Amino acid sequence: MSDWEITVDIDERFASHITEEMLTLALSAVLSYAGNANAGVAIVVTDNDYVQRLNRDYRGVDTPTDVLSFASQDGETLDAEFAPEAAQEIDRYLGDLIIAYPYAAAQAERHKLTIATEMRLLVVHGCLHLLGYDHDTDENQATMWAAQQTILASLGVDEDLGERMAAE
Repeated sequence: MSDWEITVDIDERFASHITEEMLTLALSAVLSYAGNANAGVAIVVTDNDYVQRLNRDYRGVDTPTDVLSFASQDGETLDAEFAPEAAQEIDRYLGDLIIAYPYAAAQAERHKLTIATEMRLLVVHGCLHLLGYDHDTDENQATMWAAQQTILASLGVDEDLGERMAAE
């Protein structure tokens, strides 16, 4: 039994193209794969301008991108700083995924994928980052791509999209 708190906010301009359920299912697949039965994550689907501002302000890169992952903490426990109930709630919150729908849609078209496949890929990829996965070394990339491919296959996505992510 899982106790996930997943919130999804889709900009109304893009709400007719994707569903909250689609994003929640992808996120649930990642959390199930990781064996994380008690987590909170927020997903925001927005425009390129907003993502570009976040990318510039937090990463120093003044361009839009497909997905940004903002982990709530870097694996540190906060038990000593807060009351036990508050620390538990803070510890369970993994962070936020911010997806630029126009960027993602263009990327899907460029790679001949459906927007549903692209959005699943971005949610899976972003959530793996929230869980501590990275692709900063060849070894870490191989581990992350294998996890990503296993999760995507469980969602019915058969294409190997790991190398595609490396090229973006």
